[in-house]
Amino acid sequence: MTANMIRTIHVGCRQLGIDADTRHDLQLRLVGKASLSDMSDDERKRILDELKARGFRPSSGKRPKAPRADLRLVHVLWAKLGHAGELKDPTRQGLNKFIQKRFGEAWGFVPADIDGLRDHDKIDAVLQALIQWGKRAKIDFDWSRIGK
Repeated sequence: MTANMIRTIHVGCRQLGIDADTRHDLQLRLVGKASLSDMSDDERKRILDELKARGFRPSSGKRPKAPRADLRLVHVLWAKLGHAGELKDPTRQGLNKFIQKRFGEAWGFVPADIDGLRDHDKIDAVLQALIQWGKRAKIDFDWSRIGK
């Protein structure tokens, strides 16, 4: 909980435009400690409550599911390639960069995020590219468990 709470406080300060010096002053005023790592969870919660009172609205941190099953499958295959050590960047941004590099010139336009794709043929092309990559890397995608 400690690391998440500290991270959330930092996000809240960025969102509210509070710089490090101002944050330290706020922390000293509220709990008598300038460093978040020196605080208890209860003290950090007081800082977080103050940020919320000032208008900070933390998000759940989870992205919504992809809008289509075929797009969700793209994410699953990308994650499996990442777990197998095949990717330099196993993040969502890495997936978007892969699609841009692999298909951008041929398609002429690629949305900034995979979940913006709506053309079934383009989504299928991405799926086929990931499946072929998995085959070359000898990854068993275990189709019986995908999507469960």
